[in-house]
Amino acid sequence: MHSFEVTGGQRLKGEITPQGAKNEALQIISAVLLTPEKVTISNIPDILDVNLLIELLQDMNVKVERKDRHTCIFQADNVNADFLRSEFYRKKSGRLRGSVMLAGPLLARFKKAYIPKPGGDKIGRRRLDTHIVGFEKLGAIFNYHPEDGLFHLEATNLSGANMLLDEPSVTGTANIVMAAVLAKGTTTIYNAACEPYLQQLCRMLNNMGAKISGVGSNLLTIEGVASLSGTSHSMLPDMIEVGSFIGLAAMTQSDITIKNAGIAHLGQIPEKFRQLGIRLDINGDDIHIPEQEVYEIQTFLDGSVMTIYDHPWPGFTPDLLSIVLVVATQAKGSVLIHQKMFESRLFFVDKLIDMGAQIILCDPHRAAVIGLGREQQLRGITMSSPDIRAGVSLLIAALSAEGKSIIQNIEQIDRGYQYIDQRLTALGANIKRI
Repeated sequence: MHSFEVTGGQRLKGEITPQGAKNEALQIISAVLLTPEKVTISNIPDILDVNLLIELLQDMNVKVERKDRHTCIFQADNVNADFLRSEFYRKKSGRLRGSVMLAGPLLARFKKAYIPKPGGDKIGRRRLDTHIVGFEKLGAIFNYHPEDGLFHLEATNLSGANMLLDEPSVTGTANIVMAAVLAKGTTTIYNAACEPYLQQLCRMLNNMGAKISGVGSNLLTIEGVASLSGTSHSMLPDMIEVGSFIGLAAMTQSDITIKNAGIAHLGQIPEKFRQLGIRLDINGDDIHIPEQEVYEIQTFLDGSVMTIYDHPWPGFTPDLLSIVLVVATQAKGSVLIHQKMFESRLFFVDKLIDMGAQIILCDPHRAAVIGLGREQQLRGITMSSPDIRAGVSLLIAALSAEGKSIIQNIEQIDRGYQYIDQRLTALGANIKRI
């Protein structure tokens, strides 16, 4: 097991380019199973979760030609769908929440799929009901088999259906869309997720010959087709990395330019950081965060304390609330962070409190942050990364802290951020992988 040894207090300077989007990659790479023809995908993030998914496809006999670490050519013309019933698959896929994304394409093309109990982050319940109910409405039969620990799905024929999702689940919507594109007839999905990554999936499928309309809205209409062809696709920049780098610059009083940030697809992210008092200069598709001695949290018009909460797109993404929380600890002013979607995602704040932050954890979903306004610097400690986003939040805290910090369990960070220690070292950070 590796750790990061971080010596804080360094002001960083330079340019950094965000990786390809992790959450898009898990959907897009799963979709290659929908066609026997070649699919070329570029700007793939070189991270543990994505590499594990690519390995799973190879284990299923999908041909993978890796032209470089960020470009792959996939061809699923000889898929062994029964591999998914093996003990090896169950153990390997159980480490990866994104493995559930294989179910929709397999069900559409091979009429059967197997889903392990989900792995990934320990951030609270992440139920599969939306996926399963959607598959059942398309005509799939669902059973849980305790002897192999797998959910079994079978469908002799998938038929279009009208459905109203009980929640706008991104992965649930993506899985249902991938199943519906090869179903007979027309499917409508109301209360669908409409995140940029799902829009990217729909555009890629349309380029393969699918007929999906309403892309970018919460009402998708899918007219089933008999087959899909190959295509080429490039992934968006990772919006969560962009937000992480904005927060890093503010906390460390650094002068950083984020190149090719994908401004058009960031939604409310820039504005939420501005509400914390952080200056952002947008130049074309780049974001410049200038060195800033003090940033002050805004209040609402009536003078009440700012509340920042997560909400389905186009609301603020839950993946950045951990970053916003840690950045607020050194701001001037107070803010209430309300994490609505996951009940365990704020539990990492005890490490920040140990570092000297002023935070009141009100309940599993809400934390009140009293900004120190840099009057008291955080202090380095030894801590462990509980999940991807909390891990990077702790890394940002450590880089701004006085003294040395040790961050353990950094495999969680590596799951979502490629070469993060090398890239930040190039900006002047003092990070060692030990």
